[in-house]
Amino acid sequence: MQTGPSLIGSMLVLVQFDVCEEIRLDQLRKILGARTVTQPSPKHPAQGYVRYERPPIEEPIDELVLESGERLSGEIKYYDYGVLSVLFQFPFSGDWDRLTALASRWVWDVDFAEHARRIVRQKVEHVAAAMTKPYAEPLSEDYLIFHVREMRGIPTAKQLVAEYGERIAQVVRGDTLTLAEGEVAEVLHSRISYYATDLAVIGWNAAFLYDTAAGAEMAIQLLEYTNSQLLEFRHYDALLTRELDHVYTQLDEGTGTLSRWRLARSATRLHTTLLDVAELTEHADNAIKFLSDMFSARLYKLAAAKVGVPDYRDLVTQKVRTAEELYRFMVDQFNQSRAFFLELTVVVILVIELIYFFKGRPI
Repeated sequence: MQTGPSLIGSMLVLVQFDVCEEIRLDQLRKILGARTVTQPSPKHPAQGYVRYERPPIEEPIDELVLESGERLSGEIKYYDYGVLSVLFQFPFSGDWDRLTALASRWVWDVDFAEHARRIVRQKVEHVAAAMTKPYAEPLSEDYLIFHVREMRGIPTAKQLVAEYGERIAQVVRGDTLTLAEGEVAEVLHSRISYYATDLAVIGWNAAFLYDTAAGAEMAIQLLEYTNSQLLEFRHYDALLTRELDHVYTQLDEGTGTLSRWRLARSATRLHTTLLDVAELTEHADNAIKFLSDMFSARLYKLAAAKVGVPDYRDLVTQKVRTAEELYRFMVDQFNQSRAFFLELTVVVILVIELIYFFKGRPI
């Protein structure tokens, strides 16, 4: 008869904050004396791999102790495009009932974001000299990863889904009640495997990984990167919304000549915002390169779709197009006002010249 826990692994909590426009990693490294994150290893022994353009800097943080007594080790990563990523890790061993209960409690009852916010606030003050244009109110994203590296019987991915698919769905959804067949099917639809003995099931706020520690490393880093992308696009969306609201307010104030003249400043500000969004978007999009590693690319695409990166990207793209149209409209309005002013000036000068002419006085 087999004894001991049926599941062994780790529970990881990822909380990220978009704190500034850019973090100068070279300067940050001097402040922290921290190490650069190693490049994620490929899933399979091939030539292709995943590579950071500018690997984030990693620093350990103090252990987090929950009210329940659970002690979580932690680390923080600094990405050059302004994201701070806090990762808490808790070793797990037990059965499916314990894993499901813990997942439900951690998803709904524990405010990891607040714990991480206090840590990030202190770190931001310490490394402020390496930050460009810090944000007053940073946006945040959190995500949970349930990694099982050992399982009694060592089932294949196919066997695991067939026997414990409902359990996996409960863990990913953070629910202790039995889910409907359709909900289970929806959760398990977002799964991917490379070998017969590994499995990743990706949800919108949590993921289940069945893999070795080395095998899961790449998936964890891709999930971290994917959520940081979501955070960046949320920031761009909010930024463009504020700028568009400002423009609409100005347009509503009037369409007279003087009002059109004042649009020049707003047009310049809007154009600057568009350039910033384009630059920052390219920066975040190009932070990771998939060099012939098609499995990593497929895993990233699946994770991005589940957490909502394409949706926010589309929102940002639509608002960029709207902003571009408004910019052209404001420039046209300003040019019309300027042309009217020049024409009016010429008319005034001609009138003055005619007055002096008919009075017979030299100008």
